[in-house]
Amino acid sequence: MEKVLIDLHVKKKLHTNEGEGELDVCINIPEQALVTVFGKSGAGKTTLLRIIAGLIKPEGGFIKVGGQTWYDSGANINIKPQLRDIGFVFQDYALFPNMTVKEQLLYASPLKEHKYISELLDVFHLKGLCERKPGKLSGGQQQRLAVARALARKPRILLLDEPLSALDSEMRLALQEEIIQAHTNFNATTLLVSHDVYEVSRLSNYVYVIDNGRISKQGKPGDIFNSAMPGRPPADEGPNCYCSVCGSLRQ
Repeated sequence: MEKVLIDLHVKKKLHTNEGEGELDVCINIPEQALVTVFGKSGAGKTTLLRIIAGLIKPEGGFIKVGGQTWYDSGANINIKPQLRDIGFVFQDYALFPNMTVKEQLLYASPLKEHKYISELLDVFHLKGLCERKPGKLSGGQQQRLAVARALARKPRILLLDEPLSALDSEMRLALQEEIIQAHTNFNATTLLVSHDVYEVSRLSNYVYVIDNGRISKQGKPGDIFNSAMPGRPPADEGPNCYCSVCGSLRQ
């Protein structure tokens, strides 16, 4: 039986374009799994990641990681974000504009482990860009750096908030491969937010579908999406093929 690393049940009010709502989710994530939270915009996906990271305080519930309580509304426990063993990749990358690639990784690494930093540079194809600052990097290179920096502190949990949404399809495929390789090499339990069916099916071990703040479905990607991926949706589905789970357009 797989060992559960993240055990949580949290509640939080949501303010969306469609009106007021509530996030009320209960999830269990095994150690070293790559799990996706999938759903439409406004469903509560990013809010859930920020709650786990400690950037948003829920209004009730608990978060336990490896047996340690990070949040418990009843016991008045709420561990600070910097004390939570996570790496977070934001949608806007949040890179330091005045630091070079290598400086960003060293800054994020508590023990300044040069051998480990070198391995990250290799995995994410950044070795020849060590002295460049973010303004001199392409969008794909910035995203590679954002993921590498999140891993530099050797987090137990890696949180990825739609990390590839701003990239073209060719770059997305390349970075999907690198995320898979990084997940295998560095053993972080990974929680990915995405609304891309193909991306979810290619990367994930397990999927939670959030609809209006609730878990509406959960399971393996092939079961959730009625598909035998990996492999792109058949060509004859065309650009108007929508996911039957949440109505989002398949990429």
